[in-house]
Amino acid sequence: MFKGLVSLVGFLWVATKGSRLRPWRSEYLRWRVETYSGKTAGSLRIRDFLGLFFSERRQMTRFVRWMGEVRGLAEGKGE
Repeated sequence: MFKGLVSLVGFLWVATKGSRLRPWRSEYLRWRVETYSGKTAGSLRIRDFLGLFFSERRQMTRFVRWMGEVRGLAEGKGE
């Protein structure tokens, strides 16, 4: 659990560069949300951003775990 939380915070830190206090304005996250949900990135608001993350929290948790596994393999920890 703690390792997953650290991975999530690390991902958000990188993904929201330049928009850390307003992650829904991050160009990268807007693009990812648009790709995932089909909602136009230009019309994305905080309500939409938080609603998506809340409704898809299980998928987000799986993504963060997978990302940690991939990062571990890339760093040579998974051999």
